[in-house]
Amino acid sequence: MIQDFWGNAIFSVIPTILMGLIFWFIMRSILRADRTERETLKKYEAEERARRGLPAKKD
Repeated sequence: MIQDFWGNAIFSVIPTILMGLIFWFIMRSILRADRTERETLKKYEAEERARRGLPAKKD
């Protein structure tokens, strides 16, 4: 009887934990990609401003 309880408890919690981990991984990937894209765009914009002889953009 007690083995059934703990087995059911574990199998009830595992899907929730796995879905949480998948959600966390996806959100982490999205946020990292956004941060990387912003840094790349900032570098590209600075290069273009320097190429055209414009002053550096203030942050």
